[in-house]
Amino acid sequence: MFKETIDMKNPKAFLEIARQEAGYRPIHDRIHDFGEVEQTLNSRERRQQASRCMDCGVPFCHWACPLGNKAPEWNAALGEGDWERAYQLLSATNPFPEFTGRICPALCEKACVLNLFNHEPTTNRENECAIIEGAFREGYLQPRIPRRRNGKRIAVVGSGPAGLAAADALNQMGYQVTVVEKNEAAGGLLRYGIPNFKLNKAIIDRRIRIMEQEGISFLYNNEVSTNPSQGGNAELPAVTLGETFDAVVLATGTPTARDLNIPGRSLRGVHFALELLAQQNRVLAGSEIAKSDRITAKNKNVLIIGGGDTGSDCIGTAHRQGAKSVTQIEIMPKPPVGPDDPQNPWPNFPRTFKTTSSHEEGCTRRWNINTLEFLGDADGHLTGVKVQEIDWKPNPAGRRPLMAEKGKPEIIQAELVLLAMGFFKPEHPSYPANVFVCGDAAQGASLVVRAIASGRQTAAKVDAYLSKK
Repeated sequence: MFKETIDMKNPKAFLEIARQEAGYRPIHDRIHDFGEVEQTLNSRERRQQASRCMDCGVPFCHWACPLGNKAPEWNAALGEGDWERAYQLLSATNPFPEFTGRICPALCEKACVLNLFNHEPTTNRENECAIIEGAFREGYLQPRIPRRRNGKRIAVVGSGPAGLAAADALNQMGYQVTVVEKNEAAGGLLRYGIPNFKLNKAIIDRRIRIMEQEGISFLYNNEVSTNPSQGGNAELPAVTLGETFDAVVLATGTPTARDLNIPGRSLRGVHFALELLAQQNRVLAGSEIAKSDRITAKNKNVLIIGGGDTGSDCIGTAHRQGAKSVTQIEIMPKPPVGPDDPQNPWPNFPRTFKTTSSHEEGCTRRWNINTLEFLGDADGHLTGVKVQEIDWKPNPAGRRPLMAEKGKPEIIQAELVLLAMGFFKPEHPSYPANVFVCGDAAQGASLVVRAIASGRQTAAKVDAYLSKK
C-alpha cells in the first residue's frame, strides 16, 4: 500500500466530515453464517475518518485507553496516507490491534472530545483494525526475533489475551518463553468465548504463527496444577511443568461462571453460556461432537439469562443455529438510553443502553426480571422458566437496593436456557516471589484491552524482579 500524494491535512476535517462507520453486513445475509458481520471502508474513506481526529492538546482518548494508545499520532499518519508509520505508532503500545480493532468497546472513542462535542467521535477502533490489516497485507509486520537471549526461562500459563501479551513482551526482552495451554489451541476466550462472527479464528492463528516465528513455544493440551508448597523456596516456580523456570506468569482467566441454583437446575437444556459458545467454535474448527453432547438452539425457544456481552453473543449464535425464538432477560433495570450517562459523565465510559449486531437480528429483551424456577417434563427436559417481574427499592441502610416483587409470576416457554451472568473473581493461594498473576485471573472478568494491558504490565514486573536477581 503506497503513500498517496493527495493532501489530507485539513485542520477543519472534524467540522466538515461526518463520522462514518463501516456498518454490518445485511441481516438477511449474515444470519445464515458465522462470517464476521462487520464490514470495512475503502482506504480513502478510512483516511478521511482518521483525518477527523482533532489532535487535542489533552488527548483524553490516550487517557482512557488501558494500553495508552496514541490515537492522535497514528490517526495523523493514517490521514496522511502513511500506513506504515501508522502501524509503527500503533504497535508501539498495542501488540494485538487485530483483536482490539474488532472487539474492543472503544473506551477511547467515548472519551474523544468529539464525543462530547457532537457524539461523533473519531472511529479509532475501526481505524486501528484497518491499520493492522494493512500491515499484514503489505508486509510491514514481520516477525521480530530478539537479537539476544538472556538465558532465563519463563512459563506463561494460559494463552488468552493477557498471557499472549505477557509472552510477547517477555520474549522481546530476551527471555525464553513457553506458553502452556490446557486447550487444543491458543487464544483463551478469544477462541472459545467470542463467536466467529465477531472474531474469525484465522486472525488468532495468524498471530500465533508470528509469535512462534519470534521464538515463543506453545504447549497445548497441558493441564497445569498449582503447587504453592514447594518447600517455601522462592526460587522454585509454583507450577508443576516437569521443567524448571526462572519465573511463572499465571494468566488462567476466570474459569468459574456464576450459577443459578434454583429448582430445576439439573434439567436437560440448562447450560452455561460458554458451554454453547465454546462448543460452537470447536464445531466450526472441525471438531466432532457426539449428538448426545451437542448443544443447539435449532427449532427451540431460547432464553438467555444475563444482559451483557456474553448474552449478546449467545443471541447471535442461537439465531445462526436456527432458533425458533430468542429472549434475553436481566435482573437489573434497563440502562438509561444514551448517548449521555448522568452517572458517568464524559470522559468516563457511559453505561447506557446498548444494541449489538446480535440484538438487531431479533430478540425480545426484558429487564427487572428475577428467575424463580426451571420447569421440565417427565423425561427431565426443560420446557419453560418461571420468572417474576420486580422493582428495586432504595435500601434504608444505604447498601444495595432491595428487590420487591411486582405483579404475578409468569412462565416463559423455553427448551434451551443459557446462563450468562458473569464470572467469579479467582482466589489465589500465596505464591513464591517468582510467580506472577495477570489479566482476569488477577482482576476478575474484564475487557480484552485491559487483559492485554495487564499482561504487558506483568511482564515489566517479571523483568524487574529477575533483573534484580
